[in-house]
Amino acid sequence: MVRKITSQDAPGFLAIVLHAHLPYVRCPEQEYLLEESWLYEALTDTYIPLLGMFDRLLNDRVDFRMTLSLSPTLIAMFSDRLLQERYCRHLDRLTALAEEEMARNSNNSDFLPLARMYHRLFRSTRDLYDRVYRRDLIAAFRAVAESGTVELITSAATHAYLPALLSEPSSVRAQLGIGARYFAGTFGREAGGLWLPECGFAPELDPLIAEAGSRYFFLESHGLIAGTPPPRQSIYSPVVTPSGTVAFARDIDSAHEVWSSISGYPGDPDYRDFYRDIGFDLDPEELRDYLPHGLRTFTGLKYYRITGKSDVKQPYIIERGLSKAQIHAADFVRKKKEQIAGLGQRFGHGSPAPVITAAYDAELFGHWWFEGIAWLREVLVRSAAAQDELQLTTPADYLAEHPVTQPCMPSLSSWGKKGYGATWIDGENNWIYRHLLHAARVMSNMADTAAANPAFSSSKVITRALNQAARELLLAQSSDWPFMIKNRSAASYAEKRLTGHIQNFLSLQREITAGEVNVASLEQLEIRNALFPDVDYRIFGRKSSGQEFIERI
Repeated sequence: MVRKITSQDAPGFLAIVLHAHLPYVRCPEQEYLLEESWLYEALTDTYIPLLGMFDRLLNDRVDFRMTLSLSPTLIAMFSDRLLQERYCRHLDRLTALAEEEMARNSNNSDFLPLARMYHRLFRSTRDLYDRVYRRDLIAAFRAVAESGTVELITSAATHAYLPALLSEPSSVRAQLGIGARYFAGTFGREAGGLWLPECGFAPELDPLIAEAGSRYFFLESHGLIAGTPPPRQSIYSPVVTPSGTVAFARDIDSAHEVWSSISGYPGDPDYRDFYRDIGFDLDPEELRDYLPHGLRTFTGLKYYRITGKSDVKQPYIIERGLSKAQIHAADFVRKKKEQIAGLGQRFGHGSPAPVITAAYDAELFGHWWFEGIAWLREVLVRSAAAQDELQLTTPADYLAEHPVTQPCMPSLSSWGKKGYGATWIDGENNWIYRHLLHAARVMSNMADTAAANPAFSSSKVITRALNQAARELLLAQSSDWPFMIKNRSAASYAEKRLTGHIQNFLSLQREITAGEVNVASLEQLEIRNALFPDVDYRIFGRKSSGQEFIERI
């Protein structure tokens, strides 16, 4: 343990924030769905290692602080028994594959240590997941949060890019209200903070964020830099918006130092190369039992380091990779100390101590950047030991001791390419919004009609159909679909999911309007798209309030 100085004495603060999200992918009628592996890979590479890191820090009595947002769709998949069982089978397959790789590489001094490492990793992950966490990652994250070291926050229900939905505010209310309610129902307390999906903000969102009960949210840097009036301390002090909600902005320097694969730490030649996976390197016949349907895909076993820009790669050396993570962690903490000292001089004596908000996608750590978890642990340890020069904090801890009085209305912004909406609203994907916004208007009309006709909405089957229509609309609104279409990454799957949910929604709407619901079809949708079992369609009503649905818990 290190000497704890008071928050008022701290020369500056470092708020590390990770955002954990995956789209809702679940296919009960199909034993293997390639896209379900997104969850399994993230569990193995990021989420379970993060929990293990938290546990070790707590056991070592490290006085750390950080913030983690868990999207509602990710929470739902954590809790899904079908996915839990399939994940265990996935780990069993990986363990068997690693055993075969140890035998295949028995005379290869470069690859055998790596095959052994993966075998240990998969077995220990299976043991942690099954025996220690008992497949209940929600309880594990709740326990860490209750230690006071990690602040858990929420996001919108299905991670919709909210600025694109503002012409139908009822959908924004539903996204924010359901996200807040689901978090509270899962963890037994309200989330104080909100991760705006894709950091997507527009001024019209401000009152809706406050209405949903969020005390604070996060923005991309230019959301504050271009705010009105411009904040006195730029992005290094939170501001209070007209609705009374507090906004923190991502630090530009911290983003480039860590996020960039070119100029940032993850691009170092000694780190493991994510893309050189045996799923693509080996003869498919050798992997016949591990490539379902014969599709080449990532297995998680990777034997090469980044090396350089050439396609000729050198074998990965575990010790060198982990050593670089230690060096880069020390460099990062040194830079944050220097940054805080420089900001103190820039703003002058008597100004609020600067806050550096270092916010990242959680899957960068462990998944994309194999050594990222080791790097993060060392950053937390070194930062906790450097309280005379910087102090780790969470937004809730900071706000508890530092009233925010700087008024500002942030500007339109996101963390997407070019900083605005081009990633999610572009010539390749903007066609989706005429369908999403039409469905949103229809959903609001149905909710209002049901409210005005109690005899109609008193039918249990009609209510079930309305609730399922709400689920289908929410799933169609996910920001992941336009992102994948724009980046041509699983674009056909994204388009299929989006159009499928819209078609399901419209079929339900026709049946509800006619008063003749096909119960068998409804039951199939309720099984396949089982997200948010207690969803209440009435939140889509134009006169509804997201907060009133949260308060029913």
